[in-house]
Amino acid sequence: MEKLNLLAVALGLAALAGINLYLTVFATGLAIHFHWITLAPQYQSLEILGNPWIITVAGVLYFLEFFADKIPWLDSAWDAVHTVIRPIGGALLAIQVLGHPSPAFTIIVALLAGGTSLVAHTAKAATRLTTNTSPEPFSNIGLSLGEDAAVLGGLALVHFNPVLALVIFLVGIAAFFYFAPKILRAAKAKIWLAWRKLNGPADADVPVKLSVRLPARLASVFSRENLLSETIAWAAPCISGRSPGIPANLFGALVATNEEPHKISFVARKTGRPFARTIDLEGSVVTHEPKFLSENLVIFPATGKGAKYLFVFPRPDAALVEDIVRDLRERLTEPSLQEQVAAESASPIG
Repeated sequence: MEKLNLLAVALGLAALAGINLYLTVFATGLAIHFHWITLAPQYQSLEILGNPWIITVAGVLYFLEFFADKIPWLDSAWDAVHTVIRPIGGALLAIQVLGHPSPAFTIIVALLAGGTSLVAHTAKAATRLTTNTSPEPFSNIGLSLGEDAAVLGGLALVHFNPVLALVIFLVGIAAFFYFAPKILRAAKAKIWLAWRKLNGPADADVPVKLSVRLPARLASVFSRENLLSETIAWAAPCISGRSPGIPANLFGALVATNEEPHKISFVARKTGRPFARTIDLEGSVVTHEPKFLSENLVIFPATGKGAKYLFVFPRPDAALVEDIVRDLRERLTEPSLQEQVAAESASPIG
């Protein structure tokens, strides 16, 4: 039971270090230095954290992080710098908890603690990156304060009931791995959009031309779904937004065909597997919505409630999105293939 408690405290501190290393060290050091907590004999190795120099350095670094963590995009830059620092710090804290056990046990716990810190750090960094798409700073401030409160609450739980704390941390890690594909897709999309924005400002006056070719990884997906051998009118790479039946943040392409003016398809690969979805434009409105990081193509019902589709393009593709909107609006005024066939069948000549 004593070893289980030691492991729980070690991994608990590592998980909290992955969220905020400096606050974890600073708060723990203060509690030890001012005797707010009494260390059990097996945790005497943690007494070093109460050293005034360690408390001062951790306090100064936490002071810097307190403000950096609440400024959009600066918080993500700070997280990027700490991708290595937090896991190493978490592993060192875990080793300090153990004292001087066998070298093999020390290495095993260090690896577990470093991995735990990295998972916690990744979850935090990805959440922040997603939040930064909103230009207002209040969500960042709220998240930062919530993280600080979680660290302080976690430290208290580790002190009073380390095994319960370990169970909660393990549940949190399991939840992260369950949602990891969605979280990492969102983070990848935001990084790509930010990079495109920095490397090419939107300019609606730049002439563009819609391509009739799909990237090789998507051409096979469309061919698999194209049972009627329709010909591509244009294809535009984009990212899926929140849409019914389409997972968000998939890197894919919108495809329009010459034979079906009232339909478009979104093709992509989800975890390596082909994904395709056909959208009926009949009775829909197509609009272009510029956002902070992206140029969004929105398709929604002209009247009443119905499915709303969102597709995200990088900021430099503003002119391209305008061309797509113009083309889709023109397509909605054309008769569909079924209407043409019906008209030809009803014709006396036919």
